[in-house]
Amino acid sequence: MSHQFKTGNGRVTKKTVSSGSANQLFPELSTRGSCCVVFILAVLCYVSSLEGGFVFDDTEAILNNADVKSDTPITHLFYNDFWGTNLKHPSSHKSYRPLTILSFRLNYIVSGGLNPVHFHLINLLLHSTVSVLSILIFSIIFEEDCPRLSFVTAVIFAIHPVHTEAVTGVVGRADLLCGLFYFLSIYSYVKYLGEHRLKYFIWSIVCCTVAMLCKEQGITVLGINAVYELVAIRLNIRKVSSKLSSLKSIAVRYSWMVLVGLILLYLRLKIMGSTAPVFQQVDNPASFAPSWFTRALTYNYIYSIHALLLILPHWLCFDWSMGCIPLIHTIYDPRNMASAVFWILLLSACLKALFSSSPHQRRYLMLGLALIGVPFLPATNLFFRVGFVVAERVLFIPVAGYCVLFIHGLEKLNARFPYSNLWRGCLLFTLVLFGLKSVHRSLEWRDEAQLFRAALKVCPLNAKVHYNIGKNAADQGLRDVAISRYQTALQLNPEYDQAMNNLANLLKDSGQIEPAEEWLLKAVRIRPDFAAAWMNLGIVQALLKKYSEARASYLKALTHRRRYPDCYYNLGNLYLELEQFEEADDAFRSATSMQTTHVLAWTNLIVMFDNIGQPERSESTALEALKFLPREANLHFSLAGNLGKQNRFEESEKYFLTAIDIHPENPVYHTNLGVLYHRWKKYEQAERSYRKALDLNPQWKSAADNLRLLLKTKPKVP
Repeated sequence: MSHQFKTGNGRVTKKTVSSGSANQLFPELSTRGSCCVVFILAVLCYVSSLEGGFVFDDTEAILNNADVKSDTPITHLFYNDFWGTNLKHPSSHKSYRPLTILSFRLNYIVSGGLNPVHFHLINLLLHSTVSVLSILIFSIIFEEDCPRLSFVTAVIFAIHPVHTEAVTGVVGRADLLCGLFYFLSIYSYVKYLGEHRLKYFIWSIVCCTVAMLCKEQGITVLGINAVYELVAIRLNIRKVSSKLSSLKSIAVRYSWMVLVGLILLYLRLKIMGSTAPVFQQVDNPASFAPSWFTRALTYNYIYSIHALLLILPHWLCFDWSMGCIPLIHTIYDPRNMASAVFWILLLSACLKALFSSSPHQRRYLMLGLALIGVPFLPATNLFFRVGFVVAERVLFIPVAGYCVLFIHGLEKLNARFPYSNLWRGCLLFTLVLFGLKSVHRSLEWRDEAQLFRAALKVCPLNAKVHYNIGKNAADQGLRDVAISRYQTALQLNPEYDQAMNNLANLLKDSGQIEPAEEWLLKAVRIRPDFAAAWMNLGIVQALLKKYSEARASYLKALTHRRRYPDCYYNLGNLYLELEQFEEADDAFRSATSMQTTHVLAWTNLIVMFDNIGQPERSESTALEALKFLPREANLHFSLAGNLGKQNRFEESEKYFLTAIDIHPENPVYHTNLGVLYHRWKKYEQAERSYRKALDLNPQWKSAADNLRLLLKTKPKVP
């Protein structure tokens, strides 16, 4: 890999630095061999992710995100945030990553649905590709023609455990795609400086824009390119006029990059409605602290935690909010020592980078520190509030800077203390340790139960960890475990409204209606715009026969979330119980117009019209519903029952048989088909249907009673 740069006087100089210590410490492979080894190691560390499902944030960003499905207009990707909410909606997180969502959509189309293996495979291939590309970037930094330093640096980058969340969590694709185009932008800018061909400058800007549309962090590559030019282009110019001319050309390039950056930021702000995202205090407690002193102390400690994860990636956790890192209120807090050590090391490295007598050391340190610091700037809370405390995914690109510093440091140690076998052993130990940790962490990310249990070892005081364990237990039907975990989460964070909502639902299902109401009332007091809690409060109040309060709660939920089909469905049930049938019709219709596949709303409409003596409306509603849900057994069953009551036996039989064909293991369908045949005087078919229902469920009383009645009354064949 040869990198040539023109100096101010037009001469071409070729950089091919390879120190003696590097020759002693690090193996030399061909470029192709280096790429193959790095790619294979990256795959081996994270290949177990292919056995994983969709976990944690994948649920909201992929499974519940309509923009990922091919039946949603593709234009929605460019108006909605990463989670599928319109960017101008007050509850939007403002994370604008349309190209990442587009990649999910392509995954969905190619794999024919939400197959997690295909999603994980693309993540794995992307990370391996970025790791190979990093060889090129490190070769530029180390000024190498043949990978040596850059090869080992890329190996560390490929297997670093802090990457696990970005690779094995499907939503981490935003970081992988951003990293890919981030490195391509750097490479293109270096090519432009070397060859002064405008197409490379344009390509660098295009890659920057694409990186930003994959994840917001991508815009910071403009800063890296600016730092690279300051560090890498040495002006060996004697004439003042030539020097001024070169400085002028640099100023012009910087001006263009600043202009591009401002345009991208302006467009980004415009798209998100010129408003900042609204986060809750639990997402980033330090940013809500009233004292600037508390914020400053806590932020600096958080920076040191991120730095520690680069150096010693042992304490990895899917979430660091809600008590995982308590706020620092006083200068006497011992955690301030970590912040002090962090700043001492960082400032020492910066001074060394600026004033070292070795030009190579200045270069390595400045570019390594830039790769760590510049991409991390958006996560510092200095420019705007972020929605997390510590996030491993934001370190995907900074890992590259750490790897440069690590390898340079090892090289310097070997130069000062020439014990090559010792340092080679240390390097090998680090690689094995990192590799094993990545493999182990990748296994933890395969399913939520393992992921959440692992988090307890790192953040046992994190209420969100206990909440997620409870949610996972509830999904598996472990109600008592879920209730216990939600209660623990509320002990750790008494203001945790989501835990209150979920706990209330479990208490309601177990018959504890009054305690459920109390938790929901508390949840909506804490967060008055919590639409789901208002709806659940309405359900509980309806069970307590507090009908006017229930109606008010449902309407309150709808003021905070206008498109809420489940809430309209429950409001329809309330009107149905109050025998306000026209109002129930309107509510159910609202639910089905917003969600044409809302089976329960369609079913209740059909049954309601049937019960109030309007069989024609019941039939027409069922036929309308079947246009949207042609394979929904309950709709065929309901229509069959309606037609059977009208003695339209042949039509009724057709729909019963369709329902059975879709769901043959349902004894109810066979029993009711038996009743139809019984009334139709097709006694043999009726008997077969009753017996089939009893085969499926021997305890099915209605089938047994009807069969006994049939055997008593059916005519005997002579």
